[in-house]
Amino acid sequence: MTAIVSNRQLAWLAAMPWVFVAIWSTGFVVARLAMPHAPPLTFLSWRYALSLLAFGLWITLARAPWPRGAAQWGHLAVSGVLMHAGYLGGVWAAVRLGMPAGTAALIVGLQPLFTALWVSRVATPGQAAVTAQQWAGLLLGLAGLVTVVWPKLSLGEVTPANLGLAVVALASITIGTLYQKQHVVPADVRSGNFVQIAAALVVSAPLAWLEPGVLVWHPDLLTALAWSVLVLTLGGSSLLMVLIQRGAATRVTSLLYLVPPCTALLAWWLFAERMAASGWAGMALCAVGVGLVLRSPAR
Repeated sequence: MTAIVSNRQLAWLAAMPWVFVAIWSTGFVVARLAMPHAPPLTFLSWRYALSLLAFGLWITLARAPWPRGAAQWGHLAVSGVLMHAGYLGGVWAAVRLGMPAGTAALIVGLQPLFTALWVSRVATPGQAAVTAQQWAGLLLGLAGLVTVVWPKLSLGEVTPANLGLAVVALASITIGTLYQKQHVVPADVRSGNFVQIAAALVVSAPLAWLEPGVLVWHPDLLTALAWSVLVLTLGGSSLLMVLIQRGAATRVTSLLYLVPPCTALLAWWLFAERMAASGWAGMALCAVGVGLVLRSPAR
């Protein structure tokens, strides 16, 4: 019986990265549903508030332990502001200000490369450096990402404002991932996420009062909000925290190369958006590139 449980655990651990990619890829689909009916920070504030209620109930029923020490609460708060308020707020606000979603995806999709560049510069003895095979995988994944997204770029205007917001999102998710890997000790994902999301809400809610537009309770908005809370936050954010705790930063962030191609695949399936032959080829390149990164032995 122990062997069966162990095998099941190993199977789940092996599937976890791909489940994360599948969940995280629905983010732009949710944005497409919600964006016409709510300003971005207002929607995200509702998402954070409802996620806190869900995590709070989960923590109470499971009697999950809370992080120990004020320092860990502070580190979780910093990473939460970066990875939730900074990343999500930047992407959604950039799209709201007219940046095509494909452009935003391409900019944020540079994260694995920037993470690898940082790791390669600061790697010390005992830490996992970026291997030649991983570099090959990262560059191949980048080529695949550009191949998928480039034909989908519309003629939407890119302004200094929305470009700046997209760069803020890129910097936030990159720094947040590295910060969490460096400073946050392994913790219960439920209570850890609660602290992170609470910090994101504290930052996002006041800014939501300043943005133009009103929230309209449309069925599409309710669907997007429910999916965001129950799947993207409770599922996706929890998996991301586990992956960061268990893996090297370069290996974890390489998975994000698969998000824009999978998003394009979802849009083709759900909204009948055209998928060019180059898109299918680009997804194959991304898959091969990520495979090279994940299969490289950590040193």
